[in-house]
Amino acid sequence: MDEIKYNPKTDYGTPKSQSTKQITLTVDDRQITVPDGVSIMHAAAVAGVMVPKLCATDSLEPFGSCRLCLVEIEGRRGYPASCTTPVAEGLVVHTQTPKLADIRRGTMELYISDHPLDCLTCATNGDCELQDMAGAVGLREVRYGYDGENHLKSAKDESNPYFTFDPSKCIVCSRCVRACEETQGTFALTISGRGFDSKVSAGNKDFMDSECVSCGACVQACPTATLIEKTVIEAGTPEHSVTTTCAYCGVGCSFDAEMKGEEVVRMTPSKNGGANHGHSCVKGRFAWGYATHKDRITTPMIRKSINDPWQQVGWDEAISYAASELTRINAQYGKDAIGGITSSRCTNEEVYVTQKLIRAVFGVNNVDTCARVCHSPTGYGLKQTLGESAGTQTFDSVMNSDVILIIGANPTDGHPVFASQMKRRLRAGAKLIIADPREIDLVANSPHIRADYHLKLRPGTNVALISALAHVIVTEGLVQEDFVKARCEWDSFVAWQDFVAKPENSPEALADEIGVKAEDVRAAARLYATGGNAAIYYGLGVTEHSQGSTTVMGIANLAMATANIGREGVGVNPLRGQNNVQGSCDMGSMPHEFPGYRHVSDYATRALFETAWDRPLSSEPGLRIPNMLDQASEGSFKALYCVGEDIVQSDPDTQHVTHALENMECVIVQDLFLNETAMYAHVFFPGASFLEKNGTFTNAERRISPVRRVMKPKNGYEDWEVTAKLSEALGYPMGYKHASEIMDEIARLTPTFHGVSFKKLDELGSIQWPCNEEHPNGTPIMHIDEFVRGKGKFFITQYVPTTEKVNAKFPLILTTGRILSQYNVGAQTRRTQNTAWHPEDMLEIHPHDAEDRGINDGDWVGITSRAGETVLRAKITERVQAGVVYTTFHHPESGANVITTDNSDWATNCPEYKVTAVQITRVSQLSDWQKHYKTFSEAQIAFANRKADAVKVG
Repeated sequence: MDEIKYNPKTDYGTPKSQSTKQITLTVDDRQITVPDGVSIMHAAAVAGVMVPKLCATDSLEPFGSCRLCLVEIEGRRGYPASCTTPVAEGLVVHTQTPKLADIRRGTMELYISDHPLDCLTCATNGDCELQDMAGAVGLREVRYGYDGENHLKSAKDESNPYFTFDPSKCIVCSRCVRACEETQGTFALTISGRGFDSKVSAGNKDFMDSECVSCGACVQACPTATLIEKTVIEAGTPEHSVTTTCAYCGVGCSFDAEMKGEEVVRMTPSKNGGANHGHSCVKGRFAWGYATHKDRITTPMIRKSINDPWQQVGWDEAISYAASELTRINAQYGKDAIGGITSSRCTNEEVYVTQKLIRAVFGVNNVDTCARVCHSPTGYGLKQTLGESAGTQTFDSVMNSDVILIIGANPTDGHPVFASQMKRRLRAGAKLIIADPREIDLVANSPHIRADYHLKLRPGTNVALISALAHVIVTEGLVQEDFVKARCEWDSFVAWQDFVAKPENSPEALADEIGVKAEDVRAAARLYATGGNAAIYYGLGVTEHSQGSTTVMGIANLAMATANIGREGVGVNPLRGQNNVQGSCDMGSMPHEFPGYRHVSDYATRALFETAWDRPLSSEPGLRIPNMLDQASEGSFKALYCVGEDIVQSDPDTQHVTHALENMECVIVQDLFLNETAMYAHVFFPGASFLEKNGTFTNAERRISPVRRVMKPKNGYEDWEVTAKLSEALGYPMGYKHASEIMDEIARLTPTFHGVSFKKLDELGSIQWPCNEEHPNGTPIMHIDEFVRGKGKFFITQYVPTTEKVNAKFPLILTTGRILSQYNVGAQTRRTQNTAWHPEDMLEIHPHDAEDRGINDGDWVGITSRAGETVLRAKITERVQAGVVYTTFHHPESGANVITTDNSDWATNCPEYKVTAVQITRVSQLSDWQKHYKTFSEAQIAFANRKADAVKVG
């Protein structure tokens, strides 16, 4: 039988089945063959027969409450619900009979009798399932009046900034409750009361005060106007949609931007999104208003000195001025005085043209990226051990995991849509091991989920923990030697085995250093090695350490030793923080690698790019961001082109960063907003939002997804066009007419991308690289039969304690992380109503540490480190352990990176954000840095806004 072709726009009522067994039945005289396990409703929909329904939708398990989908089955009594009745061989089903029509009309009449008849003025008029079903069943009159009890005067809940809850329109179908449970896994909603008193409740609170995380699953599931976006109420029903990819975290959710003309009315998660399968989080679903925020700068600006006021100019003048300054600096100081920074917020195509500009025009490799500041140890560590600088699995692989080890990651906050999928697997019985200094939400706030082991290690001791886990696996005979002998370099394994077996690597020997009981480490190691399919997921809590690369190699060692790699349900899975961290690395935005992770010293690779770009290229690795800043401070590095990145807020040791920028003669910033780095810029190129451009993002599972333009760029140009204009002004025309042509060039020159094109992406929706002649439709699972490097290689991972030590002056360790409602440096999310959940960064302190210092909840506290000082408000909580304090870094005025040091990973210079020795004291005023920042930033932003207003008026 031919494979069923599912239409993503069709709601089949109940989910698909993964069964390979086929069942043939007859529905309304049509013979249908479908997989065993699907419902009659689903089978009918496959054949184009749409049975009326209200409580059913194919994103949720069947429920059988609305009684609209009743059918007749020959040989059976009664009228079973088609959504809850599975198919069976030879069934003969009738979906349209006079008796069924009578039952359905009567049922619908009861629904309508307790529903406002305001269809013409309702925001969902024409987009309402209740309205559609009333028409489908032929309801023409309602015999019952409104004289009896009803719910028509129920009060609305407007507390959530993004959607309205109107219980007067609720039909109690439970779809919102089930979506909150099944899809999101928050269990914030329930049906309270019985019979006529049944109602949807957010724990007897309004939505804003409840456990609701505003993912939007309930809104999307609602078949009426009970739960509806406020943007739809304000703007009306959308009239067309464009599928694109979210520009927030590394999950890479697919969305339908639903539009009226060039106005976005709502963002709806796409059901056929390979990464999200129709789910979303508060950021992607609702926090897109920054794209039209009043703070956006849409006109280029220049100035000779950072102490001068900005001058708004046209594009030609701005491009010409920037090019003349770069040309002058190149002639005066030499090409090594110039560099560029790309961003993980940019598309693959934008990153590619930026690194091409630096390499081809200036002949240097002084290009770096914020991806190195977060995940470069992943690239280095996995390249060394497995042969490829990326994660091994697809997100869906987690549904086959028996054991999940999370180390240094907080998926519910940083990667919420994937976390919902992970939580479904955990509720189904998978075991959970968490290694984190802090109680992440999976430990502290996830219903029906329990961590089997929470290894609450001290910040900075990841390598010691990995060594202890490996010691147990080796000394207790838990290594899968057949796999190791067949798939790995045996000599490297033997050396590693001998190393980890040493007594000094035992859990007992390292217990005091790690801060975790030896018996817990041993039990966790046994579970990982023997519990079935075991997968490791890690994040910045692994990479942002002085031994980040060492930990990544240690993780790969564990996976190889236990044969937990190369199939579904296992693997080494880095959770990338931003939307295109993987892609910015793939595109060659680090100083030692061309696109595709090929070293600049490799003659054949360099010759390939020299031929394609028609320019001689340098074989010497260029400067990383820290090197650029150091040389700028010393006076030899003079010009920087910074695209989409805010190094003043996001890089460590803020005062060192600003001092270096002050010493430069030409800083060019290209961004949506006048960010913190732009305060030190001489040229500002206004950027385009993800809604205003074409291109691609590559997510944490190597999934290349299309970014499609839904409105004209408010600045006039897509970002790659600005870079190309600058290149042309510098004497090197790039000649692209569309972003698709840039991807075509990437595919020609990069082996893992040979089969990628915009046309193929439009056909398949997304592609996981490698995509080439060998894998024309991509590669969901890596290293199945052999590792990319051939044989996997074990590396000895000696634990070297960080040089950042606590002492009497700095007795606490500060570590940092993220929160669900905010994103990275907050430039986007702070300009949305997400600030309702997180209006400021706060410092989490254990009650013992707070009591010792006389600090109460909500007090202002000064945080002092070896690098600097700042002030935050205190939040007293037992989620952090004694001796550890924690904060986020989403608000620039918090100055979190004013106090982080310049320590970094030994292999990649990835900053050690996660370990900073500090002291905290109760204070009554801002730090000196914050006072300076407040004065400086407010003056510049006010000036830019005044100029923008003047241009609009003129």
